[in-house]
Amino acid sequence: MDRRGFLRAGAIASIATTTGTPSSGHRRSLSFLVSPYGHLASNEPLRLNANENPMGLSAEAREAVISSISLSNRYPDSWEGDLYPAIASKIGVQANNVFTGAGSSEVIQATIQALVSPNMPLIVAEPTFEDAIRYSANHGYNLIKIPLDFNAAHDLERMRDETERTPRPSVVYICNPNNPTATLTSSSEIDSWIQDAPRSVFFIIDEAYYELVEDPEYWSAIKWIDERPNVLVTRTFSKIYGMAGLRLGYGIAHPATVQRIKAFISQSSRNMLGIQAGLASLNSDDHIERTIAMNNQSRKIAQETLDNLGLEHLPSHTNFLMHKINGDLELYIRRFYMNGINVGRAFPPMMGYNRISFGLPEEMERWADTLHSFRSKGWV
Repeated sequence: MDRRGFLRAGAIASIATTTGTPSSGHRRSLSFLVSPYGHLASNEPLRLNANENPMGLSAEAREAVISSISLSNRYPDSWEGDLYPAIASKIGVQANNVFTGAGSSEVIQATIQALVSPNMPLIVAEPTFEDAIRYSANHGYNLIKIPLDFNAAHDLERMRDETERTPRPSVVYICNPNNPTATLTSSSEIDSWIQDAPRSVFFIIDEAYYELVEDPEYWSAIKWIDERPNVLVTRTFSKIYGMAGLRLGYGIAHPATVQRIKAFISQSSRNMLGIQAGLASLNSDDHIERTIAMNNQSRKIAQETLDNLGLEHLPSHTNFLMHKINGDLELYIRRFYMNGINVGRAFPPMMGYNRISFGLPEEMERWADTLHSFRSKGWV
């Protein structure tokens, strides 16, 4: 058996050991939903398109989900309060610096709504994570998109110039590492701007992929929250903790800013299973280590494959990367789908690139084999 066959056989054995081999009639059973790697046993395409954690929930979080089903008839308000000190202790802040939402998406949405004023500039990179743009659409913002610089990082100089054009308040959204490019923007340069900026410039720093970054020149913007009420950091349980389907994220900010934004968070958007899984995940350091090790291995497979094929790719500091393709992007995506693999959607203006999310190593080997087959047919 070759290396790839061995990896795939190991994956199937892991599934069988954890969940049994689910038939199509049992795909929606509880054991399938809470087990890691469950989607590998289904007939659905591989999900290499959504930046999900293929490791799934930690063992502690799975147990917490199962145990808390008996509380599903209760509103989660009383239990949600346990998250604030638990998150605060984990990241080294105070409980009144923290609030939660249904994923970091709701945190971003509430922040946009809390800060809205007619024609206020909202300054974002292009391309970047779309939620800040999407949620601002109906709130009268003056959306200003600044192309990434030659390193595919945020062009902070040009973004800063936009805030200085007029004395009116503005909002700056910085996704770092950036989605969809997986690239870093200099933490020291972000610090320098925050240090100099007037309080009328509000910074939303999206750190959804913070735990996956290993670059020593990268650090969190949390350091500013006590001194600067105009800085909000968002994070999520979706990525490192594998909780994308349970919808739990959080914001970290000055206590006054927390209260201002919490007023726009739906009181009942968090759910009991997500809260209990989140509490358990915060104590799952070994799961984080395994996820990072798996992610590094899968990244290596992707990078080596692209290098062997001579396909340019951007440096990745996350669980995905952007790489050049040859030919039409929509056709490229469709061909992968016809081969049972979902790859990333279009991210204008980077229409000559595709975003590939990292699956398990055996999934990345399948993606690599498929890409090599495309080369043999002259498609890439």
